Amino acid sequence: MNSTTTRSQNKDKQSTTWLKRGKGALAGTALVASVLFAPMIASVAHAESYPERSISWIVPFPPGGAMDAIARVLSESMAEDLGQSIVVENKPGAGGNIGASYVAKAKPDGYTIMIVANGMAVNPALYKKLNYDPINDFTPISLLAAVPNILVTQASRSDVNSVQDVISQARAEPGKYSYASAGVGTSIHLAGALFTYLEKLDMLHVPYKGSGPAVSDLISGRVDYMFDSITSAKPYIDAGRLKALGITTATRSSSLPDLPTLAESGVEGYELTPWFGTFAPAGTSPEIIEKLNASMLKAMQSEKVKKIFGTIGAEPIGSTPEALHAYLSNETDKWQKIIAETGISAN
Repeated sequence: MNSTTTRSQNKDKQSTTWLKRGKGALAGTALVASVLFAPMIASVAHAESYPERSISWIVPFPPGGAMDAIARVLSESMAEDLGQSIVVENKPGAGGNIGASYVAKAKPDGYTIMIVANGMAVNPALYKKLNYDPINDFTPISLLAAVPNILVTQASRSDVNSVQDVISQARAEPGKYSYASAGVGTSIHLAGALFTYLEKLDMLHVPYKGSGPAVSDLISGRVDYMFDSITSAKPYIDAGRLKALGITTATRSSSLPDLPTLAESGVEGYELTPWFGTFAPAGTSPEIIEKLNASMLKAMQSEKVKKIFGTIGAEPIGSTPEALHAYLSNETDKWQKIIAETGISAN
């Protein structure tokens, strides 16, 4: 056998060897690709068939407040749209932290979502230790609505008819008067704390587990004032059991157009706009978030939801998940500064 033939045979052997190696490499690459992309394919398939069972909507406060009302009316319209029931579950306590912690630990499969308020942005500055991270443990879905708070007292009180009456009496007798809230860190608490800070008043904060029990004690006279949500307070105002003195937002509410803002009433620089948004556990797929977001925005366009929102004094917002993420970050920074300046405490 000559050298040319030998070289040719060796080349053939090398080609065969590289071909075998190439096939092995391609097979290995295909295996790696299947391992890497299988979860993506499964995720997309899961999102396409979502939802296949009922969804749990966590409300981290008791029934009776704006948050609960918004979740319930939206859940009805969304259930019709998504073809599955949405069960509202109230998990109150610790200024919303118990419910938030529960959702943070839930499986990120789209079957557990949560409605939150200002407390989501406030609690990191209020509490030294939280067993969840408001930014990183949740995936935003949508901003929902803004609902003003109003300063109210018993309708039977003839000695108080304005915000200035509250201020003058509190200054005359420091420590005598109290204001209730739905819990530490809620917008109702913050509204009162901001009021006492700006006017340098000594008033006792009495936190409750939700707006409902706080309003009951306010009506009975166990506490003197409350910056309650317009949602829970307005029926009592209309029934002549509570007296409205001022509203916390920068502008008046269409639900109570004759009620002045606190700023109009002489509390310079006062403005607090309670907001509500929805979140899912971190890691929930973008496809599922997109479905939930679209369903929420669609629900807010329904005549039924618009009517209920109007009844409870809620101004619909709606947003992309990205907009809610940015809003929460900005609100967190803002309240960190305010809490540091005012000395508001969770204790």
